[in-house]
Amino acid sequence: MISTILIANRGEIACRIIRTCRRLGIRSVAIYSDADTHARHVHMADEAIHVGPSPSSESYLVIDAVISAASRTGADAIHPGFGFLAENNDFARACAEAGLVFIGPTPAAIAAVGNKHAARELVERVGVPVLPGYGGADQSEDTLRREAERIGWPLMVKAAAGGGGKGMRLVQRLDDLHDACVSARREARQAFGSDELMLERALLAPRHIEFQIFGDTHGNLIHLGERECSIQRRHQKVIEEAPSAALTGE
Repeated sequence: MISTILIANRGEIACRIIRTCRRLGIRSVAIYSDADTHARHVHMADEAIHVGPSPSSESYLVIDAVISAASRTGADAIHPGFGFLAENNDFARACAEAGLVFIGPTPAAIAAVGNKHAARELVERVGVPVLPGYGGADQSEDTLRREAERIGWPLMVKAAAGGGGKGMRLVQRLDDLHDACVSARREARQAFGSDELMLERALLAPRHIEFQIFGDTHGNLIHLGERECSIQRRHQKVIEEAPSAALTGE
């Protein structure tokens, strides 16, 4: 049984997890940087522990600091929320090595799909159709410009290492690519600790439909059907509708 959960995140996502912990009778531990000393999630949690200076690269993204905070507060599990270290397989592995339950996918699963480019290559290998794109190791400006011309316009510049709408820029023409990449890299580095980018042809009026799957350590597996997630602001979902009106019974 899990008795104490450390939430390796901040803001509204941390508050939601804390509220769920309360309903389940689980003790919650918040972490915070200098900038979040008086943040709501810090006051809501049963305990809060400081993990570093204001920049996330020196606090929320420091794996050793988060693991140490869990150890010092007696946590037996860590919930990563989304963003920050949520899709970092090194963090999931560090939790396991420290004897902590990582509330999320296994390190191997995160390694396979936590990076957008790696996930894209995986689904291509099993025959899933994908949009034209690029996510190679050569991240030089010349290569990105050449690949952008090959892919065509409009295209999306995406942070390869995370989600939550961070590090995404819509680019309509070649002249705008440089500034979009610089801006996306900066945001991605702050949010995920990695500035790796990928390019992908943009769809301007797509349907964003997800299927959420949950599995536990006892071999139980369920899915929650489809969710319509097309209504977004700044590449983040605002409303989720289930079932989706866009899908037929087939």
